[in-house]
Amino acid sequence: MEYCESETAAAESEQHLIAAAYHIVKALGASKTLNNDMKRILTDLDVQLSKMTEVQENEADRTREMENKLKFAQRKIMSFQSRSLKIWDLGPGEDYGYLKAVDQVRRLAEILQNMPSNQTRKVKQLLDEAENILHKAMARLQEELVHILSKNMQPLEHEFVLLESCQVASLEEESIVPNEDESFEILSQRGRRGPDCEQYIVDLVHPRAIPLIKCIAELMFASNYDKEFCQTFISFWKQALDDYLINLHVKQLSIDDVLKMDWKRLTYRIRIWCRATRRIVGFYLASQKRLFDKILGEFGSTSSSCFIETSKASVSCLLNFGQAVLICPPRPERLFCLLDMYETLSKFLPDLGDLFAEEAGSLVEIEFHELLKRLSNSAKEIFLEFGNHVASNTSTIPFTSGSITHLTRYVMNYIMLLVEYGDTLNSLLEEQNLENTDQFSQAEVSQIINLNNTSPMAHTLKSVTSVLEANLDTKSDLYGDESLKHIFMMNNIHYMVQKIENSQLRWYFGDEWIRRHVWKFRQHETCYERITWSSILSQLKDDGSKGKAMLKDKCRKFNTAFEEVYKSQTAWKIPDAQLREELRISTSQKVIHAYRPFASRLAKCCISDKYIKYTEDDLGNYIWDLFEGSPKSLNHAKRR
Repeated sequence: MEYCESETAAAESEQHLIAAAYHIVKALGASKTLNNDMKRILTDLDVQLSKMTEVQENEADRTREMENKLKFAQRKIMSFQSRSLKIWDLGPGEDYGYLKAVDQVRRLAEILQNMPSNQTRKVKQLLDEAENILHKAMARLQEELVHILSKNMQPLEHEFVLLESCQVASLEEESIVPNEDESFEILSQRGRRGPDCEQYIVDLVHPRAIPLIKCIAELMFASNYDKEFCQTFISFWKQALDDYLINLHVKQLSIDDVLKMDWKRLTYRIRIWCRATRRIVGFYLASQKRLFDKILGEFGSTSSSCFIETSKASVSCLLNFGQAVLICPPRPERLFCLLDMYETLSKFLPDLGDLFAEEAGSLVEIEFHELLKRLSNSAKEIFLEFGNHVASNTSTIPFTSGSITHLTRYVMNYIMLLVEYGDTLNSLLEEQNLENTDQFSQAEVSQIINLNNTSPMAHTLKSVTSVLEANLDTKSDLYGDESLKHIFMMNNIHYMVQKIENSQLRWYFGDEWIRRHVWKFRQHETCYERITWSSILSQLKDDGSKGKAMLKDKCRKFNTAFEEVYKSQTAWKIPDAQLREELRISTSQKVIHAYRPFASRLAKCCISDKYIKYTEDDLGNYIWDLFEGSPKSLNHAKRR
């Protein structure tokens, strides 16, 4: 303040000095005693002093003109400032009128700042007023910017967003992956994805507002309020992105939060993550980056730095959740979710590279590359260890009724789902094969990978089913009844064949595998019939004996043996209706074919009905009761 006063005093003293010098020159010029040289010098000095006076008069006029312009612009600006409505809401033209007035103040301030160092007190006063007006206008522009953005945000109620929101809302009610001890069908995660979308871009803000927002940006940057503009712009879009994440059901979760979740809840969150990643990376951030480039593209790296600052929190949220999931134990049922995460991330990772191509954003891309690699390793580990998981499923108690075990259902439904990820798994396994075969030539590597025209995934799936068969064979030894052992193996191998034959698994296992296993379960069927019925039907053979006592004894033994089979084997279960019917028909034909001539011999020998309990029809009907899983006993009376 003292500096400004001393400078002003010096300027006034200089003006007095010039005036005094001017009067002296005039007085000397009137003297008649001066020679020509002195007169010429005084004339030149007079001209110079006149020019200095004229400059001072021009500067005073200019200052008055600038003061008038400043007051005019101030009145216009303050008339807008005093209104309760936002300038955007006052109607067309009003907003640009306001911006024009503010820009005029900005230009006046620049002129005042660039005036000579010997500025007068008046110039200083005008500069202070201009800067004060400009500061108030910049604060108002920040408010107007938020208002314009809010009023012109485009609704994001696209068809795929609405559809997926409905699907996400229902996920909490679904049973994701039951325990191995339950009979179930695993539900495919992919089947509920809804319409997947490739990356595309929309207008987040109505196009009509873009020119005005750009004008505000240019004016604030020109006024050295670029930091304030960026802070306001970033803050608005951060909140908008947070709101979008909420609409996608994304939550900020710590590692502890994730680790404490039960599997059903975690699966739900992983599926939310996959959807959110597709929407955020493939749709929202791409649209946001285009908007930032439109508004700030003329200001060098500002657009990229603002974009990174706006999006890094949401991107970190997605990244942190993915990293937390990988800390969870690598259980078999988690493979599908990990593959979903891997496929989602691998598909949109190039887009992340484009979005964060600048050096400031390269760390984001690096971290997501690392996440993708860890997802790959974890998925391969679970898949390749699945056979060991199956092998470790042991039991000391035979499975009830010789039916299909929970393990068999689990394994077959599990690998059926894996087919949906066939391309991905093959790619991951081939990468691992390449890593493990660095010492071989490329031709040798190709031969190893394509050995017997089998893909890595097909090889692994066949290995898993071989482990399952070995496990079943071990469990079949728990049965004390040899016939039930074969029913058990027949049921389970038949189930495996049906699952493979009637699904895309067929392309991985091939017709030769199917033929071989059809033969296996038919062999078990044949063994069952032989072990169960051979000794019983031997009682009905004609061995040449004709005595009534011998026939009565045979009849009694047959009845007893048949009743024992009936009592035990009605409790056995063949779940597949067609297989059950085929075995009943085959058994019935054999029994009736053997019983018919035996019944004729009994009739010829006049054996009493007391010994003949069953007719051919009775036997056929009773055999039809077998394998229902519901134990029954015969009442020792003929059916009527």
